[in-house]
Amino acid sequence: MLLDSNLPRAFATLLPGHRTHTTHQRRWSDLDDGPLLDAAEQDFDALMTMDQNLRYRQNLQHRRLRIIVLRAKRNSLPALAPIAPAVLAALAEVPAGELRILSV
Repeated sequence: MLLDSNLPRAFATLLPGHRTHTTHQRRWSDLDDGPLLDAAEQDFDALMTMDQNLRYRQNLQHRRLRIIVLRAKRNSLPALAPIAPAVLAALAEVPAGELRILSV
């Protein structure tokens, strides 16, 4: 799974059993949405982001990535921690190519 740059790296510790990297670790922080999705599809099966507008700016219809969009008041670990169980459940059930929005 790839964590977008708008999520704290430490959020990955709340997702046991998933190989998680950040866009920063992959040196993809400067990529725009389309190139980021293209790059992510080469190595990952899911992208997690707080970018609420991704679904409006990109045609996601033919993507293989599962995209999990988190909605929270802040992108801090304490604000996002309560949503971790829902993220784990979504990763288990969302099929490839779909987007799921999860709110805290």
